Amino acid sequence: MPTQADTPPLRAIALTRRDPARNVLLLHPTTFALAAGQRAVVTGPSGSGKSVLLRALALLDPVDDGVIQWRGRPVARGGIPSYRRRVAYIAQRPAMLDGSVEDNLRYPFSLKVYRDVRFDRERVVELARRAGREADFLDKSASDLSGGEAQIAALIRVLQVAPDILLLDEPTASLDPASALEIEALVDAWFNDGRGERASIWVSHDPAQAKRVGERHLVMTAGVLS
Repeated sequence: MPTQADTPPLRAIALTRRDPARNVLLLHPTTFALAAGQRAVVTGPSGSGKSVLLRALALLDPVDDGVIQWRGRPVARGGIPSYRRRVAYIAQRPAMLDGSVEDNLRYPFSLKVYRDVRFDRERVVELARRAGREADFLDKSASDLSGGEAQIAALIRVLQVAPDILLLDEPTASLDPASALEIEALVDAWFNDGRGERASIWVSHDPAQAKRVGERHLVMTAGVLS
Protein backbone atom coordinates (compact mmCIF):
# COMPACT_ATOMS: atom_id res chain seq x y z
CA MET A 1 0.00 0.00 0.00
CA PRO A 2 1.38 3.47 -0.90
CA THR A 3 2.54 5.54 2.06
CA GLN A 4 2.33 9.29 2.54
CA ALA A 5 6.00 9.48 1.58
CA ASP A 6 5.17 7.86 -1.76
CA THR A 7 2.40 10.35 -2.54
CA PRO A 8 3.54 13.24 -4.73
CA PRO A 9 2.72 16.57 -3.07
CA LEU A 10 1.13 17.94 -6.24
CA ARG A 11 -0.94 15.99 -8.74
CA ALA A 12 -3.25 17.11 -11.53
CA ILE A 13 -5.72 14.61 -12.95
CA ALA A 14 -7.30 15.24 -16.37
CA LEU A 15 -6.93 19.01 -15.90
CA THR A 16 -8.73 20.74 -18.79
CA ARG A 17 -9.37 24.34 -19.79
CA ARG A 18 -11.38 25.66 -22.72
CA ASP A 19 -11.58 29.16 -24.21
CA PRO A 20 -15.33 29.85 -24.02
CA ALA A 21 -15.23 32.61 -26.62
CA ARG A 22 -13.51 30.53 -29.29
CA ASN A 23 -14.68 27.11 -28.03
CA VAL A 24 -11.19 25.68 -28.34
CA LEU A 25 -9.14 23.72 -25.81
CA LEU A 26 -6.36 25.77 -24.23
CA LEU A 27 -5.29 22.83 -22.08
CA HIS A 28 -6.07 19.31 -23.23
CA PRO A 29 -6.80 16.79 -20.44
CA THR A 30 -3.54 16.77 -18.53
CA THR A 31 -2.45 14.33 -15.85
CA PHE A 32 0.76 15.30 -14.13
CA ALA A 33 2.51 14.65 -10.81
CA LEU A 34 5.35 16.58 -9.20
CA ALA A 35 7.41 14.65 -6.67
CA ALA A 36 9.18 16.13 -3.67
CA GLY A 37 12.72 17.14 -4.55
CA GLN A 38 11.93 17.43 -8.25
CA ARG A 39 12.74 20.35 -10.52
CA ALA A 40 10.62 20.28 -13.66
CA VAL A 41 10.93 22.67 -16.57
CA VAL A 42 8.33 23.25 -19.29
CA THR A 43 9.29 24.63 -22.69
CA GLY A 44 7.31 25.21 -25.85
CA PRO A 45 6.34 27.93 -28.32
CA SER A 46 4.50 31.10 -27.29
CA GLY A 47 0.77 30.52 -26.97
CA SER A 48 1.15 26.77 -26.49
CA GLY A 49 -0.49 26.76 -23.05
CA LYS A 50 2.48 26.88 -20.65
CA SER A 51 1.08 29.76 -18.61
CA VAL A 52 -2.42 28.27 -18.80
CA LEU A 53 -1.05 25.13 -17.15
CA LEU A 54 0.82 26.95 -14.40
CA ARG A 55 -2.08 29.27 -13.56
CA ALA A 56 -4.40 26.28 -13.41
CA LEU A 57 -2.02 24.44 -11.07
CA ALA A 58 -1.85 27.57 -8.90
CA LEU A 59 -5.68 27.67 -8.79
CA LEU A 60 -5.60 31.21 -10.14
CA ASP A 61 -7.82 30.49 -13.16
CA PRO A 62 -10.89 28.23 -13.35
CA VAL A 63 -10.70 24.91 -15.18
CA ASP A 64 -13.47 23.14 -17.06
CA ASP A 65 -12.64 19.68 -15.81
CA GLY A 66 -10.14 17.74 -13.74
CA VAL A 67 -8.86 17.67 -10.18
CA ILE A 68 -5.84 19.10 -8.40
CA GLN A 69 -4.65 17.11 -5.41
CA TRP A 70 -2.42 18.39 -2.63
CA ARG A 71 -0.68 15.60 -0.74
CA GLY A 72 -3.17 13.07 -2.04
CA ARG A 73 -6.37 15.00 -1.38
CA PRO A 74 -8.43 17.22 -3.72
CA VAL A 75 -8.16 20.92 -2.91
CA ALA A 76 -11.55 22.14 -1.70
CA ARG A 77 -12.69 25.71 -2.33
CA GLY A 78 -12.22 26.62 1.33
CA GLY A 79 -8.68 25.24 1.25
CA ILE A 80 -7.44 27.37 -1.65
CA PRO A 81 -5.77 30.10 0.49
CA SER A 82 -3.82 27.48 2.46
CA TYR A 83 -2.92 25.69 -0.78
CA ARG A 84 -1.56 28.91 -2.30
CA ARG A 85 0.58 29.38 0.79
CA ARG A 86 2.25 26.04 0.05
CA VAL A 87 2.19 26.30 -3.77
CA ALA A 88 3.38 29.74 -4.86
CA TYR A 89 3.05 31.24 -8.33
CA ILE A 90 5.72 33.66 -9.61
CA ALA A 91 4.64 35.79 -12.57
CA GLN A 92 6.80 37.17 -15.36
CA ARG A 93 5.95 40.75 -14.35
CA PRO A 94 5.66 41.11 -10.58
CA ALA A 95 3.06 43.38 -9.00
CA MET A 96 4.62 45.80 -6.53
CA LEU A 97 2.80 48.00 -4.04
CA ASP A 98 3.57 51.66 -3.40
CA GLY A 99 6.21 52.19 -0.74
CA SER A 100 9.56 50.61 -0.02
CA VAL A 101 10.80 47.10 -0.71
CA GLU A 102 10.35 46.35 2.98
CA ASP A 103 6.73 47.54 2.83
CA ASN A 104 6.17 45.03 0.04
CA LEU A 105 7.85 42.25 1.99
CA ARG A 106 5.73 42.98 5.05
CA TYR A 107 2.47 42.93 3.09
CA PRO A 108 1.82 39.14 3.18
CA PHE A 109 1.72 39.20 6.97
CA SER A 110 -1.36 41.43 6.83
CA LEU A 111 -3.27 38.56 5.20
CA LYS A 112 -5.27 36.12 7.28
CA VAL A 113 -3.49 33.03 5.95
CA TYR A 114 -0.14 34.32 7.32
CA ARG A 115 -1.36 35.54 10.70
CA ASP A 116 0.51 32.73 12.46
CA VAL A 117 3.95 33.98 11.32
CA ARG A 118 5.79 37.27 11.61
CA PHE A 119 8.03 39.30 9.37
CA ASP A 120 11.69 38.38 9.93
CA ARG A 121 13.94 41.16 8.69
CA GLU A 122 17.11 39.17 9.29
CA ARG A 123 15.74 36.35 7.15
CA VAL A 124 14.84 38.60 4.21
CA VAL A 125 18.21 40.37 4.36
CA GLU A 126 19.85 36.96 4.03
CA LEU A 127 17.65 36.17 1.03
CA ALA A 128 18.54 39.51 -0.54
CA ARG A 129 22.24 38.80 -0.09
CA ARG A 130 21.84 35.50 -1.91
CA ALA A 131 20.66 37.55 -4.87
CA GLY A 132 23.59 39.95 -4.61
CA ARG A 133 21.79 42.72 -2.69
CA GLU A 134 22.65 44.23 0.69
CA ALA A 135 20.37 45.26 3.57
CA ASP A 136 19.80 48.75 2.14
CA PHE A 137 17.91 47.09 -0.73
CA LEU A 138 14.93 46.91 1.63
CA ASP A 139 14.91 50.72 1.91
CA LYS A 140 14.60 51.33 -1.83
CA SER A 141 11.35 52.66 -3.21
CA ALA A 142 9.48 50.02 -5.17
CA SER A 143 8.87 52.56 -7.93
CA ASP A 144 12.63 52.99 -8.42
CA LEU A 145 13.42 49.28 -8.88
CA SER A 146 14.71 47.91 -12.15
CA GLY A 147 12.90 44.94 -13.66
CA GLY A 148 15.44 42.56 -12.16
CA GLU A 149 15.26 44.19 -8.72
CA ALA A 150 11.45 44.08 -8.74
CA GLN A 151 11.55 40.37 -9.55
CA ILE A 152 14.07 39.77 -6.75
CA ALA A 153 11.80 41.62 -4.30
CA ALA A 154 8.74 39.69 -5.47
CA LEU A 155 10.57 36.40 -5.15
CA ILE A 156 11.82 37.21 -1.65
CA ARG A 157 8.24 38.16 -0.72
CA VAL A 158 7.25 34.60 -1.58
CA LEU A 159 10.32 32.72 -0.32
CA GLN A 160 10.24 34.31 3.15
CA VAL A 161 7.10 32.30 3.99
CA ALA A 162 8.77 29.02 2.94
CA PRO A 163 6.46 27.53 0.28
CA ASP A 164 6.86 23.87 -0.63
CA ILE A 165 6.47 24.34 -4.39
CA LEU A 166 7.29 27.20 -6.75
CA LEU A 167 5.46 27.64 -10.05
CA LEU A 168 7.73 29.98 -12.02
CA ASP A 169 6.08 31.46 -15.10
CA GLU A 170 9.03 32.74 -17.18
CA PRO A 171 10.20 34.95 -14.28
CA THR A 172 13.33 36.07 -16.13
CA ALA A 173 11.93 36.48 -19.66
CA SER A 174 12.22 40.28 -19.63
CA LEU A 175 15.47 40.48 -17.65
CA ASP A 176 19.10 40.88 -18.68
CA PRO A 177 21.35 37.81 -18.36
CA ALA A 178 22.96 38.94 -15.10
CA SER A 179 19.58 39.55 -13.42
CA ALA A 180 18.31 36.21 -14.71
CA LEU A 181 21.23 34.42 -13.05
CA GLU A 182 20.51 36.23 -9.76
CA ILE A 183 16.93 34.95 -9.83
CA GLU A 184 18.15 31.44 -10.63
CA ALA A 185 20.60 31.61 -7.71
CA LEU A 186 17.86 32.68 -5.31
CA VAL A 187 15.57 29.83 -6.40
CA ASP A 188 18.45 27.36 -6.23
CA ALA A 189 19.25 28.39 -2.66
CA TRP A 190 15.57 28.00 -1.68
CA PHE A 191 15.49 24.54 -3.24
CA ASN A 192 18.67 23.39 -1.51
CA ASP A 193 17.45 24.69 1.86
CA GLY A 194 14.46 22.37 1.53
CA ARG A 195 16.56 19.21 2.02
CA GLY A 196 14.79 17.32 -0.73
CA GLU A 197 11.24 18.27 0.27
CA ARG A 198 10.73 21.23 -2.07
CA ALA A 199 9.90 21.14 -5.77
CA SER A 200 9.44 23.53 -8.67
CA ILE A 201 8.04 23.88 -12.16
CA TRP A 202 9.84 26.50 -14.22
CA VAL A 203 8.40 27.66 -17.55
CA SER A 204 11.17 28.96 -19.79
CA HIS A 205 11.65 29.95 -23.42
CA ASP A 206 15.45 29.75 -23.08
CA PRO A 207 16.93 26.27 -23.81
CA ALA A 208 20.16 27.07 -21.94
CA GLN A 209 18.23 28.18 -18.87
CA ALA A 210 16.00 25.11 -19.09
CA LYS A 211 19.08 22.93 -18.73
CA ARG A 212 20.24 24.89 -15.69
CA VAL A 213 17.00 25.04 -13.72
CA GLY A 214 15.43 21.61 -14.23
CA GLU A 215 16.25 17.93 -14.55
CA ARG A 216 12.77 16.83 -15.69
CA HIS A 217 12.05 18.36 -19.08
CA LEU A 218 8.52 18.63 -20.48
CA VAL A 219 7.21 20.22 -23.66
CA MET A 220 3.90 21.99 -24.20
CA THR A 221 2.54 22.01 -27.76
CA ALA A 222 -0.92 23.38 -28.60
CA GLY A 223 -2.21 22.66 -25.11
CA VAL A 224 -0.75 19.15 -24.89
CA LEU A 225 1.92 18.38 -22.27
CA SER A 226 4.45 15.70 -23.16
